[in-house]
Amino acid sequence: MNRVSFEVSGGYHSDAEAGNSGPMSGGQLPPIYKKPANSRFTAENSQRTRTAAPYVDLTVDVQDDRVSVHSLKMEGGSSVEESPELTLLKRNRLEKKTTVVKRLASVSHELKRLTSVSGGVGGRKPPRPAKLDRTKSAATQALKGLKFISKTDGGAGWSAVEKRFNQITATTGGLLLRTKFGECIGMTSKDFALELFDALARRRNITGEVIDGDQLKEFWEQINDQSFDSRLKTFFDMVDKDADGRLTEDEVREIISLSASANNLSTIQKRADEYAALIMEELDPDNIGYIMLESLETLLLQAATQSVITSTGERKNLSHMMSQRLKPTFNRNPLKRWYRGLRFFVLDNWKRCWVIVLWLIVMAILFTYKYIQYKRSPVYAVMGDCVCMAKGAAETVKLNMALILLPVCRNTITWLRNKTRLGVVVPFDDNLNFHKVIAVGIIIGVTMHAGAHLACDFPRLLHATPEAYRPLRQFFGDEQPKSYWHFVNSVEGITGLVMVLLMAIAFTLATPWFRRGKLNYLPGPLKKLASFNAFWYTHHLFVIVYILLVAHGYYLYLTKDWHNKTTWMYLVAPVILYACERLIRAFRSSIKAVTIRKVAVYPGNVLAIHLSRPQNFKYKSGQYMFVNCAAVSPFEWHPFSITSAPQDDYLSVHIRVLGDWTRALKGVFSEVCKPPPAGVSGLLRADMLHGANNPDFPKVLIDGPYGAPAQDYKKYEVVLLVGLGIGATPMISIVKDIVNNIKAKEQAQLNRMESGTSEPQRNKKESFRTRRAYFYWVTREQGSFDWFKNIMNEVAERDTNRVIEMHNYCTSVYEEGDARSALIHMLQSLNHAKNGVDIVSGTRVMSHFAKPNWRNVYKRIAMDHPNSKVGVFYCGAPALTKELRHLALDFTHKTSTRFSFHKENF
Repeated sequence: MNRVSFEVSGGYHSDAEAGNSGPMSGGQLPPIYKKPANSRFTAENSQRTRTAAPYVDLTVDVQDDRVSVHSLKMEGGSSVEESPELTLLKRNRLEKKTTVVKRLASVSHELKRLTSVSGGVGGRKPPRPAKLDRTKSAATQALKGLKFISKTDGGAGWSAVEKRFNQITATTGGLLLRTKFGECIGMTSKDFALELFDALARRRNITGEVIDGDQLKEFWEQINDQSFDSRLKTFFDMVDKDADGRLTEDEVREIISLSASANNLSTIQKRADEYAALIMEELDPDNIGYIMLESLETLLLQAATQSVITSTGERKNLSHMMSQRLKPTFNRNPLKRWYRGLRFFVLDNWKRCWVIVLWLIVMAILFTYKYIQYKRSPVYAVMGDCVCMAKGAAETVKLNMALILLPVCRNTITWLRNKTRLGVVVPFDDNLNFHKVIAVGIIIGVTMHAGAHLACDFPRLLHATPEAYRPLRQFFGDEQPKSYWHFVNSVEGITGLVMVLLMAIAFTLATPWFRRGKLNYLPGPLKKLASFNAFWYTHHLFVIVYILLVAHGYYLYLTKDWHNKTTWMYLVAPVILYACERLIRAFRSSIKAVTIRKVAVYPGNVLAIHLSRPQNFKYKSGQYMFVNCAAVSPFEWHPFSITSAPQDDYLSVHIRVLGDWTRALKGVFSEVCKPPPAGVSGLLRADMLHGANNPDFPKVLIDGPYGAPAQDYKKYEVVLLVGLGIGATPMISIVKDIVNNIKAKEQAQLNRMESGTSEPQRNKKESFRTRRAYFYWVTREQGSFDWFKNIMNEVAERDTNRVIEMHNYCTSVYEEGDARSALIHMLQSLNHAKNGVDIVSGTRVMSHFAKPNWRNVYKRIAMDHPNSKVGVFYCGAPALTKELRHLALDFTHKTSTRFSFHKENF
C-alpha cells in the first residue's frame, strides 16, 4: 500500500513551468501529462513541500490495476506569512468542497496513471527503450521535426491567425467553432485539425465545442512551441484519446488512419491494422498491451535520424565553400553585368544562336532582294514602297513555308541524329521549337504581305490618275480597277483569303491554351475546340494551304514569266521529302504487325500496353513511337515514349488518360480487360484492370522509333534523370538500359579474364560512357508508383554495384518533420528495415515526402563529381523547366562540374 498526497486545486500549465520536461523519476507523473497548476505529487517516502494552496491527502491501496481509497483529509496552506487578501482567497477555496469532490475523478485518473507507471499491468513494468543520444548532430537535426504548422499551410504567425479568427467569429460572438479550428490556424487537413483541437482541449479540461480568443492563443502557442518535448506530448495527446498515458493498438490504428487520410495515402489507410500491429510488435515486445511516451519518442527520433545524412568535416567544408561561391554577386558596372550575361547566354545557347542568326540573315537578304527588285519596276511609281514591302514579305513566306516542314520530318532527323555527327553543331532537340519560330515568321510575313496590299498599294492603285495607270495596263488590264471587289474576285484574291483563314484556324488551335485543353470555361460545343484532337485535325489543313499557295504564286498580277514564279521552286524539295516521310510511316506501320501481349489500367488513369516487338525494330532508350488504334480513330497517330529497354523482347508504352483520344482508348480496352482475380495482391489492386493474350484486343499499329533528347544520355559519365508524373516514362527505359549495359560490360570483362585477354577490343562505335545515374521521380498520387513498381524492384535488385541512385517523391505527403507525416515516416522506416519494402511506393526504393530541393540535388552531384560533365534530362510539365535549366547554368558557371540540360517535348 502506497500513501500519496495530491492537490486538486488550480488549472493546467505548461511543462516548462511545472519543471517536468525530463524523464520520469521517483513518484513523479509521466511527462506526457500536465500536472495541475501549483501542485505537488509525491510518494510517502518523498519530501512533502508545503505551498499556499490546499491539497487532498489520500490513503490508498494499489493492487494490480485496482485503486481503493481508504481515507481523505484536506489540509490548508503553509505557515508562510501571507497577505490578508491571499488568506481570504484560500479560505474561500476551502469552503468550496463541492469543487474538490468534482475533481476526485481527475485524482482517480492520475492514480491509475501512477499504477501504469510504477507497476504496469499485473506488476510488470513496460520496457523502456534506450533513449536516443540527442547530442549527436543527426539527432539534433531530427529534433527540429514534428511541426504542426508547415509552410504550405501558410502559417504566417499569430497576427494572421488572429485576423482569420476575427473574420470567422464575426457572427458567432467571438467564439470559434471546433469545425472552424483548422481553417482559422491555416491547417488544410480538416480531420487532423479536429483531432488536434480535441487533444488541446482535453489538456485544458475544455469539454465544449467552442473556444474564445484567449484559448485559441494558448492553443497556438502550444502548437508553435519550439520545444520538441512539448510537440511530442501534443502529438501523444492526439493519439491517447482516453488520456490514460498509454497507447493501445486501437489508438495507434486510428492515428495511422488519420495520418494516411491527411496525406492522401489510401493504400496505407486500408492496411492500418497491419501497420498498427507492426508498431506494437516493435514497441511492445512483451505483449503488455500498450506503449509509453518514451518508446514513441525513441522511434520517432530514430526514423527522423535515419533520413539525416551525416557528413565528414571535409565534406561540410566543401559544401560551405560551394554555397559561398553560389551566392549571387552584384557588379555595379552595368557594362560588365551586360557582358557577363551575354557571354553566359552565348556559351549556353550557341547552337540555337547560330541557327536563328543564319535564318534571320537569309530572311533579310530575301526581303532586301525583292524590295530592290520592285523598287526598280514600273509599278513603283504608282504603288510606291508598299508593293516593295508586300513582295519582300511574300518572299520570306515562300521560304518559311518550305522550311517549316523540315523540323517535322522525324525519320530524317532521327537518321541524322543517329548516323552523323551533325548533332555536335545542330540542335536537333529543338526541332519543334524551331518549327514554332518559323510559324511566327510566317504569321509576320503574311500580315505584312496582306496588310501592305490591302491597306497601301491597292488603294493607291484604285485612286491613281489615268495617266499614272497607263504603264500598269500590262499587269492589271486595260480597265483600271474601281473597287476592292476586282482583287477579291480573282484567283489571287480567293486563294489568298482562304489561305489566311485556314492558317488562322490552324495557328490558333495549335496554341497551348487550345492544344492542352486549358480553356475549360468555353461553352459546350466550343469546348471540343480546346483539345488535342482539334489541333491534330486542323493542322492537316496544311495540305489545302500548300495547294492554294502554289496556285496563289502562279496567278500573279506582276509576274508573267513562269521561270520568275518561284513559289513551286521553294516548295518542291521539302514537300517531296515530307510526302516520302508520310509514305514510309504508312508503309512501315502496315508491315510491322504487332500483337498485344498484356494491358493494365493503373490508378491515376494510366494505361500500360505491352506489345510484341517486330523483327528488326531497333531503338534506343529515351526514344518514342507513334501509336494508332483504328477502333478509336483510323487517322490519328499519337506519340508515346517507349518504356521497355532495347534488350527486352517486347515493346511497352504507358499512356496517361488526359484527352479525348486517350480517354476513348482506355474505354476500348476497359471493355475487354477484366478486374484482377480475387485474392491477388501485391501485383494488381482492386482498382486495376488487367488483360493478357486476349483475342478480343483491338488492332494497334505502331510507327517508329523516333529520336528524342534523352537518347543521348550515353554520352555522359554522370546523368541526372528527372521525371514528373507520367514524364518518368523515358527515364524508366534509360534506367533499365543502364543496368543492362553495365551487366553486359561486367560479363564481357569476366569472359576476357577467363580467356586470358587483358585488354578489351577497341570499338570506335562504343558510346556507352555512363558510370553513375541519379533518378528522381516526382508524383502527386501514391497510386502512381504502381505504374513502374515491378521495373523499379527489378532495377534495385540487379543494380548490385549501386550505380543508379533512385529517389521517389510523393508530393501529397507533408514534408518530413511535419506532424501529419511523422507517423508515416516512422512506419516507413520500420517496414523497410523489417521487410525491405517502402510503404508509400510499394517498392524497394525508399520514398521521400513533398517536393525535392533541387538546389541541394545539384549541389550534392557537383560535390560528388567535380570536373565532370553531367547530363540533365527532364520530362514533365513546363513549370519545372525554368528552375532546372537555371540551376544547371548556375552550377556550370560557378563550379568545376558542367551540367548540360535537355528537355523532352512533353
